[in-house]
Amino acid sequence: MSEEDISSVTAGGTAADRAERLTRTLRDQSFPNVKPRDSATLILIDRAEKIPKVLLGRRHERHRFLPGKFVFPGGRIEPTDRLMAVSAALHERHAVKLMRRLKRPSLAKAAAFALAAVRETYEETGIMLGAANAGAMTAPAGSWEVFAKAGVAPDLSKIHFIARAITPPNRPLRFDSRFFAADVSAIARRDDGFVGPDKELVELVWLLITEARALDMPGITAVVLEELQDRIATGMSLDHPVPLYRMLHKRFVREIL
Repeated sequence: MSEEDISSVTAGGTAADRAERLTRTLRDQSFPNVKPRDSATLILIDRAEKIPKVLLGRRHERHRFLPGKFVFPGGRIEPTDRLMAVSAALHERHAVKLMRRLKRPSLAKAAAFALAAVRETYEETGIMLGAANAGAMTAPAGSWEVFAKAGVAPDLSKIHFIARAITPPNRPLRFDSRFFAADVSAIARRDDGFVGPDKELVELVWLLITEARALDMPGITAVVLEELQDRIATGMSLDHPVPLYRMLHKRFVREIL
């Protein structure tokens, strides 16, 4: 999974104090340092009611990483994510922000981050996002073949880039995570059998965004929920800033991409 290995933080607060709250929850940093792995996460939003709901899943207690925690679906970027055809491209403003601070920026890599979030959401929840009745298409091996057989082409124009976060150094696992959001109207299909006692996620819950932070979740998950609330308040404006949370001089900083 793509969530930072940081313990929970207190809900609420302003953008100015989010990095400081993450700093206060730092855990053991005595492990050999490893390079962060690119990953992507997706937050599904249901805005049918006045207060939006978000989808979270509880990880299995036997998992080495974040056992029992509530998280958003997500995982590592795969090479095949660059090869999947889409029905509509990522918005240019999101693509530009995704390419910032990359050694080899490209539109294909920016799209791959969003595509990974869509693929991981399907693999962990059975929820397939995209444009239905897309017709015949070619797809790389694996989960993308299921999309092609179902006639569903990922629609990246419905995906919003919300935040980026890098696990601190000297943690046992490190991720360079991109957090995305999409409305439930982007769902093209739901398949059963992906969630249960023997799966990566043992349950899925839809909760009001104002109540979700009461769950047992990683600190970065709570912070990104706050970032999402800020963006929803603007009507999901493309002009809303996208923060990067990373460690600098042993403290978290919140920078704008």
